[in-house]
Amino acid sequence: MAEKLKVALASDLSGFPLKQEIVKHLKENHPEIEVIDFGIDSADAPKPYFEQAPKVATAIQQGKAEKGILICGTGQGMAIVANKHKGVYACVVDDVFSGERAKIVNNSNVITMGGWITAPFLGCQIVDAWLAMQFTQKMEFKKEFLTNAFAQVVKLEDGQFK
Repeated sequence: MAEKLKVALASDLSGFPLKQEIVKHLKENHPEIEVIDFGIDSADAPKPYFEQAPKVATAIQQGKAEKGILICGTGQGMAIVANKHKGVYACVVDDVFSGERAKIVNNSNVITMGGWITAPFLGCQIVDAWLAMQFTQKMEFKKEFLTNAFAQVVKLEDGQFK
């Protein structure tokens, strides 16, 4: 039996309802995925985005998860914090197209969304689209450019993270 893809999720209070729907969607529709939920677990026990995002980023750095989904009010705060971690490439996504392109063009291993912006049904569609894509898929004519661009991002990152 193939090993399951490990996807870590976390939210703050603003992203909690959307995170709950995405966790439910993944568990019900993706048996090939192991969901790692870092909370929050209740609207009565909120935690800020700057405490939640590092949980997913660290899980990716440590190899405990291959991909991550972070949800706050706009997705922007979570992206900022996640991208402070070496080896984490987080993109804010608000629609299916940007979700696909986060993987296809930017080789993201984390997407962030806004609970104030994204309806649960759309959030689940975005996650499915992102998970279905591979780096450079649908952009084969730019594969060399995209591969080189990502290598340059990694090189820049290596110079910044000592």
